[in-house]
Amino acid sequence: MTTHTDRTVLRGQQLLNALADAGLDDWQGLPGCIRARFGTGGFTSGLALANRIGEAAEAANHHPDLALSYPHLDVRLTSHDVGGVTNRDLRLAVEVSALAQTAGASPEPDAPVLLELGLDTAQREVIAPFWAALLTGDATAASGDEIIDPSGQLPPLWFQDCEEHEVPHQRLHVDLSVPEALAPARIRAVVAAGGTVVDDSRAPMFTVLEDADGNRACVCTLAQR
Repeated sequence: MTTHTDRTVLRGQQLLNALADAGLDDWQGLPGCIRARFGTGGFTSGLALANRIGEAAEAANHHPDLALSYPHLDVRLTSHDVGGVTNRDLRLAVEVSALAQTAGASPEPDAPVLLELGLDTAQREVIAPFWAALLTGDATAASGDEIIDPSGQLPPLWFQDCEEHEVPHQRLHVDLSVPEALAPARIRAVVAAGGTVVDDSRAPMFTVLEDADGNRACVCTLAQR
């Protein structure tokens, strides 16, 4: 944590190393954020924990996204001003974990996952306004390779450059980011359910899987990125 400034964005394996150095075993590094889930045992106790986290966030002037349901509280941290995870998020994560421990909430480190949609295209500039308008209502909402719903309700959509083909192949694929330790079990479950491993040469960064109809998806982690 001491080798980066508060505006340095931590990515991939660098982020995983920073989480380990900070002792943040409750948290998982995912693309663009860190997440944790705490089992609270009930809605009232979860609300009390959320209020304590809110007070800590106000004191730090750095605010997480909280999702409270019965019986757990999900916490997501990112530094919106620089578009990724920084030391500010790690410091607040340490506070959040301490508050959760004091409240008797149980960390569930294998729970956080992130769903992204990847769209293969040779003409990103042409189709990006369509998808931005569909997902957000604003055709100018595309930023670089991504369209991100500002309301936070939809998974990110990103564009992957590819060569054009006379006969269109599968364009839209699912990227599921999971903790590195969880990836092998998830892949085994998919294979047991009829899936095929198409390419694991970049594992654990990503493994390409295919269903019986030839549709593909990737199980991804931040490891080695």
